[in-house]
Amino acid sequence: MRIDWQRQIKRAATLFLLLASAALLATGASVRPAQQDQWAPAADSAVRGLLRDQAAAWNRGDVDGFLAGYRNSGQTIFAGSQGIIRGWEQLRQRYHTYYPDRQAMGTLTFSSVEVTFLCPDAALAVGNWHLDRDAGPVGGVFSLVLRQYPEGWRIIADHTSVVPEAAPARQN
Repeated sequence: MRIDWQRQIKRAATLFLLLASAALLATGASVRPAQQDQWAPAADSAVRGLLRDQAAAWNRGDVDGFLAGYRNSGQTIFAGSQGIIRGWEQLRQRYHTYYPDRQAMGTLTFSSVEVTFLCPDAALAVGNWHLDRDAGPVGGVFSLVLRQYPEGWRIIADHTSVVPEAAPARQN
């Protein structure tokens, strides 16, 4: 049975939102709507800026620049088609293995990004990703849990899935 990508985005977003909300509620964090009006626009801009910076680094062939958007921690988690990777260094090794050079990396674009704030220093971002590359286009969906640290917003959990329908065949 084929599940469309919009339903997959909603399911992944709901799961991450529930997990992140439960974790934040366990710590006693809460945000009233009136408080959110004060910080949400700047925080939304910062999260979207992080994603723009990641795409720009990727499109320069700079894997380490792309990875600067992730929290450099042993607690950082990436879930993808090959399972769960724990730790920033392991994530770095994965990206350098699968994308050894600019040609393998192709051109990355993010689209349909939605950012939901869980509290002033935690957010959920969901959207689409697409790579145009010599090996053929590929794309899918992502959901990210981000936290704000003194050095800025950083991804602490990334779930990225390939969705075949999201990568239309190249036009020649």
